[in-house]
Amino acid sequence: MVALVEAAQAKNYPAEIVLVISNRPNADGIAKATALGIKTICVDHKGFKTRKAFEQVMDKVLREHDVELICNAGFMRILSPWFVRKWLGRQINIHPSLLPKFKGLHTHARAIEAGEIEHGCTIHYVDEGMDTGAIIAQSKVYISSDDTSGTLARKVLQQEHILYPAVLKTVAKSLL
Repeated sequence: MVALVEAAQAKNYPAEIVLVISNRPNADGIAKATALGIKTICVDHKGFKTRKAFEQVMDKVLREHDVELICNAGFMRILSPWFVRKWLGRQINIHPSLLPKFKGLHTHARAIEAGEIEHGCTIHYVDEGMDTGAIIAQSKVYISSDDTSGTLARKVLQQEHILYPAVLKTVAKSLL
């Protein structure tokens, strides 16, 4: 999220980050976005009886702030088909693996355990499946024999910080 905000501060960048929403009140991203001067809102999913009620409030907040494109970063909830359909083609996600390999969690450890020689990150459109949307771009890193899930996570995160702002720039231009 910070990489996107910083990139969007450039004069010629075609996107503006207007809002950061978190579903966790203590998320690090809230403090970081506030420090960067970005409006933040927490919609705590624990305060809702149903997933749809939570997502209806999120949808309302996004529309009230004239959001045109959602960029998920560290949002660890599976969204319902209802929400996905409302934002279809206007919601992208970053995932720490070279999809379609290693959907879901613990991707770095799983890549090492599988004996992979490369790993990386993927930016994809969000669809109704988990990490199944159309791939927009990927960035690869090589797995060294001495890599741990921690060292591999750091390598991938460096690539995420480069790839996500570049992809947002391309996607935002296509929406103009």
